[in-house]
Amino acid sequence: MAKVTVDVSACVGCGLCEQFCPEVFEVRDDGIAYTKAQSCATHNLQEVVDTCPVSAIKIS
Repeated sequence: MAKVTVDVSACVGCGLCEQFCPEVFEVRDDGIAYTKAQSCATHNLQEVVDTCPVSAIKIS
């Protein structure tokens, strides 16, 4: 299984990842996105990675 991570030092908290896939991502009170799951049945996570404007999301 692939591992989804967010580089918190690069994240600007724009919220696109959470908008595209709230099952996996959430922007917390500190304004940074975090992962809360490693898979999503309804979205292609690579597309979410590709939409991040600062390339903070990685799949490894």
